Amino acid sequence: MNIARIQSLVALALFAATAQAQYKVVAPDGSVTYTDRPPAAANVKVTPMSRRGSAEAPVEASALALPPELRAVAVRYPVLLYTTPDCPSCDSGRQLLQQRGVPYVEKRVVTEEDAVGLERVLGWRTVPSLTIGAQALRGSTPIEWSAYLDAAGYPKESRLPRSWQPPKATPLVDKPKSTAPVAAAEPPPQPAAVPAPPESSEERPSIRF
Repeated sequence: MNIARIQSLVALALFAATAQAQYKVVAPDGSVTYTDRPPAAANVKVTPMSRRGSAEAPVEASALALPPELRAVAVRYPVLLYTTPDCPSCDSGRQLLQQRGVPYVEKRVVTEEDAVGLERVLGWRTVPSLTIGAQALRGSTPIEWSAYLDAAGYPKESRLPRSWQPPKATPLVDKPKSTAPVAAAEPPPQPAAVPAPPESSEERPSIRF
């Protein structure tokens, strides 16, 4: 068997393994692993793979430990909470998500850099703010938050495992670890937008694909 044929067989085997993998896992050291099982580590970057083997939007590793029906919603419409210390409204918003059992990631706005980052991402500096997929909500309005969570398909009552804990809140703007110039990276895929809830309370919001 010649070298060219061996190389072709190896390439086909790698392609088949990647196509069958459900997750692409990037470790802190930059190594990449394709696997069909959710990783147990929490400090890795996980990207679900489509049936064709292409990468979809990255998700938090903690979301992969959720029940399947809740995981599907959390991957499609991830919830991101923007808060600041000593903020009663932020505490109320966080409590709403926890009581309802909505998995979320919390970003803290503490420094001026964080405030500028919030304005760049959402267009304002108001906290608390919430994003559900691509839908951004300003201020803590329980009725509005609940309506959009309903539209996204989040359960009204908690289905989170008792052992589940939200990831630790982190600053909105990561402090650079070195002064070396970093090449510009391609923007990550944007999460899906949540359809606006209907004006009538008698109608039930629905997700459009």
